[in-house]
Amino acid sequence: MSRVAKSPITIPSGVEVSQNADVLTVKGKLGEMSMSVHSSVVITNTDNVLTFATAEVTKKETKGAWAQAGTARANTANLIQGVSEGWEKKLTLIGVGYRAKAAGKVLNLTLGFSHPVNYTLPEGITAETPSQTEVIVKGIDKQKVGQAAAEIRAFRPPEPYKGKGVRYTNEHVVRKDAKKK
Repeated sequence: MSRVAKSPITIPSGVEVSQNADVLTVKGKLGEMSMSVHSSVVITNTDNVLTFATAEVTKKETKGAWAQAGTARANTANLIQGVSEGWEKKLTLIGVGYRAKAAGKVLNLTLGFSHPVNYTLPEGITAETPSQTEVIVKGIDKQKVGQAAAEIRAFRPPEPYKGKGVRYTNEHVVRKDAKKK
């Protein structure tokens, strides 16, 4: 039985949650998002507190139904945080001459290649560069923010010998010793 599904979600002020058949819609100050809900999950809104349960199903399907309820609860919590506060991932560029500059919907990266790398940001995602070696990827969709940050990191992942490359700000790179004589 899912323990995640048993914890209720308190809806913050300024966020509106509505359910129509199998589609849950969340509106907030940053935007609007919706997701489909599995048919075995029952969502109840009582005084701005969402609770998740399973529909009456056979004993054999009960375990899978609770797993779906836990998934629906986690995804709903992500939607609520996305439309109220937003999501962000921070990246750090480590290396001599590595630079980043955000220009509209394009992120210009200099990563030690013979050519500059221009990354076009997906719809609904923005990037900021507080300094030349820092990139902050922001948006309301947690999956899109993570995917965009992973694609930027994939241009030059951190290597284990000198630690150069693009890494998440809180990422720890295991270093290797150089070749010994």
